[in-house]
Amino acid sequence: MIGTPTATMTIATAMLVLASSPLAAKNCSNQPVSVRGEASRLQWLAKTKAKANWRAKVRALPNLGDPFAKWERAENAIEHCISGPSGTICDFTGIPCSKD
Repeated sequence: MIGTPTATMTIATAMLVLASSPLAAKNCSNQPVSVRGEASRLQWLAKTKAKANWRAKVRALPNLGDPFAKWERAENAIEHCISGPSGTICDFTGIPCSKD
């Protein structure tokens, strides 16, 4: 029966465990990192270049490095691409985060 003290306690315990789980924990930088990729004829390649530049810049920053250099973990991630006569150029901005 839902609403019994045992069921309510079980749900509350499960929610507390999930909220304090290491999977939910993230350690993020205080500042976003912005980069511009090189021009490419193909948008997917322009995005790949910008992502690689972002990772390289994060790895080179003091107090960040490799644990923070995964674009998929970035908070407030923005991908902006524009196309012109020289190809597509992408700007990526995001706050680096690690899993810690």
